[in-house]
Amino acid sequence: MARVPVAIDMVEIETNTTVLPDEFIAHRLGMIPLVSTNCDEAMRYTRDCTCEVRCTYCAIELMLNVSCHDGGHTMDITSDMLEVVPTSRPGFGGFDVDADGSEELAKRVESFGHPIGQGDPSTPPILICKIRKGQELRIRCIAKKGIAKEHSKWSPCAAVGFEYDPHNKLRHTSYWFEYDARSEWPLSENAKDEEPARDDLPFDYNAKPEKFYMDVETDGSLGAQEVVMKGLAELQTKLANLVLGLKGDPPETDGFQNGAAALGGPANGAEPAAAAWGAPGGGGGWSPARGGAGAGGGATSTWGAGAGGGSTSTWGASPSRGAGGGATGTWGNSPAAASGGWGAPAGGSGSGGGTAGGWGSPAAGAGWGSPSQTQNGWNV
Repeated sequence: MARVPVAIDMVEIETNTTVLPDEFIAHRLGMIPLVSTNCDEAMRYTRDCTCEVRCTYCAIELMLNVSCHDGGHTMDITSDMLEVVPTSRPGFGGFDVDADGSEELAKRVESFGHPIGQGDPSTPPILICKIRKGQELRIRCIAKKGIAKEHSKWSPCAAVGFEYDPHNKLRHTSYWFEYDARSEWPLSENAKDEEPARDDLPFDYNAKPEKFYMDVETDGSLGAQEVVMKGLAELQTKLANLVLGLKGDPPETDGFQNGAAALGGPANGAEPAAAAWGAPGGGGGWSPARGGAGAGGGATSTWGAGAGGGSTSTWGASPSRGAGGGATGTWGNSPAAASGGWGAPAGGSGSGGGTAGGWGSPAAGAGWGSPSQTQNGWNV
């Protein structure tokens, strides 16, 4: 209910020769209710507008120019003397040229921004001040849309009351009435809309009020029905924002923990059936299983592997034990037990039936740097 009216927010006093100070007059002007019908769609908040100072879409300009030349009586300055400046007048002060704002201006009623009751003989005007002969008051007013939390001049309600359970079916007087519960709970006008409680029916301890009767009195800037409907819409919006704020953000997915699907690979870090870049074929990793393929029908060697009839290994991998015809070591590989390699003892039969020693191998067939004397090699 406190987010929909329009009121005078800024007062520029050009001339004030009255007996009242400027602040007193400015405060009285701000409390004058202005017609604010459908202002939530027909006018912008100044903080939400794209203009620099004010424009036709977020402000309404009113002028007050009154002087007294008759010395016979005192002149009353009322709200009927405020004139709304047309938005098309040059020098209005608007700095925003927005073609989309034409829809907002079209939603304004003809009397939008005018003081309440202006031109209506049945509605008395609001007194601003009184002047005598020779006194003058020239003021420019800027009306804007605001909320009552900032100032009470933006509150369209003068008094609000509500009632429920007019027949006292919920027994509100069970603990405090003195003589008679019915006399302590007088019926209101709203009791005509509900049936009275029956004494022969048992009391419902779980009953809750379902109907609420509201009595709304406004200052005239908005109708009572519009105030209630706009207030309920604002309450619904706040509750929706609260629900969205209480909901947690969705969990962020981690491509390394939830699988490589986000990175274009298989889920849970599983390797595909086909070998990846630099990996050996046949589904093996960098170090294949010890049970390798047989000679003549084994897996083909990869980059850096030696061609042979035995089980072939990959770069940096160890060949299998059961290699027929002697396992062939590749560059950087550790040969199997059947064939001596770098730093590995030759414990099995090598290719051609002999034991061939590798670099640094302590086998019978000495290689470079081998301490064995059975076969000469370099640096023996």
